[in-house]
Amino acid sequence: MNDYMEYLGMLAGFCTTVAFVPQLVKVVKTRAAQDISTSMYLIFIIGLILWIIYGVYRASLPIIIANSCTLLFASAILFVKFLIDKSSS
Repeated sequence: MNDYMEYLGMLAGFCTTVAFVPQLVKVVKTRAAQDISTSMYLIFIIGLILWIIYGVYRASLPIIIANSCTLLFASAILFVKFLIDKSSS
């Protein structure tokens, strides 16, 4: 049963991580990011960092990997938003 829960955790991590890919692709393609909330992404990134710390503490590879990948995508979206906002002004 424990192995099934590990697989469930991996699947959940995969789904929540991949969910950010369409947003990143859209922002890069359209070069439009004005509707993306900076504060939401900053709070979310802080939460991801805390999840990674928790995953390290619990030695949970699914938590560490999923949140690290999501952190990369969320940070990339925020970075592209800053670049677009800077070039627009």
